[in-house]
Amino acid sequence: MSAPQMAPSVESIVQFENVGLRYGTGPEALIDLSFTLFSGQFYFLTGPSGAGKSSLLKLLYLAQRPSRGMIRLFGSDLMTLARDRLPGFRRRIGVVFQDFRLVPHLSAFDNIALPLRIAGMRDQDIATPVREILDWVGLSARGDALPATLSGGEQQRVAIARAVITRPDILVADEPTGNVDPDMAVKLLRLFEALNRMGTTIIVATHDVHLMTRIKRAQMMRLEAGRLSDPTGALRYPPRPSDMTGWADKAPQQGEPRR
Repeated sequence: MSAPQMAPSVESIVQFENVGLRYGTGPEALIDLSFTLFSGQFYFLTGPSGAGKSSLLKLLYLAQRPSRGMIRLFGSDLMTLARDRLPGFRRRIGVVFQDFRLVPHLSAFDNIALPLRIAGMRDQDIATPVREILDWVGLSARGDALPATLSGGEQQRVAIARAVITRPDILVADEPTGNVDPDMAVKLLRLFEALNRMGTTIIVATHDVHLMTRIKRAQMMRLEAGRLSDPTGALRYPPRPSDMTGWADKAPQQGEPRR
C-alpha cells in the first residue's frame, strides 16, 4: 500500500504592488493594482472594453514594463531583474492571442514546433511532443495544413498548442473564444481546464459571462477604468489546499500532453 500524498502549500506566483501603467503622456491605463495570484489556480479577467485588460495581460507576459510599482514573478522582482534573465522567465509563460498570430507560411505542425526550435531543441526531439499535442487538441490529421486552410476554431487550437508546447507555468489567454462559435468556445475552455488540472496557472481574459460559470473553482478579477476589483476575494486570500483540484494527480490523462 503506497503512502498517502500530502497536499502542497499554495505558493504565490505573481505579485503586484501599487502598479501603474501609462502610455506616453496620456492618462494612466492601469491604476494602483495590488494583488497576488497563486500557483495552480484558474483566473478569469473581465471588464468592459477599454478597461485595461490587454494592458494587464501584457504586464503578466512581460511584453510591457509598468510605469511605477513592483511586480514579482516566480519570486523575483522584475524591476531589478537582469535583462539577460528575461528570456528564461518568458519561456515559463505561454500566451494565447485573440488574433492567433500564427505564421502564415508555416504548417500547423511547424507553428507549434516554433517555440521548441527557438529554445534550441533538436529536430529529432521535436516530432513526438508536437504530434502528441496535435492529438490532444484534436488536430492530429491537420498537422500539414497552413493557417489559411484552417477554420477559426482550428487556428485557435493551434495557437493554444503552440502556447503550451514548452510546458509553461503560467498560461495567459486574451479573449481566446472571441472568434469561435459557442460550441467551440466550450471545447477550448475544456482544454484550459485540463491544463489547469496538471498544475498550470491559467489567466483568461473574457467578456463571456456564461463561459465563466463553467469553471466552478475559477476566481474572477474585474477591471474597470484601470482599477481592479476583487468580487470573489481571490486576490486577498490564498486558496485552501482543499480547493485545489488535480494537485495529487500530475500524470496526464489519455489525450493530454505529457508534462
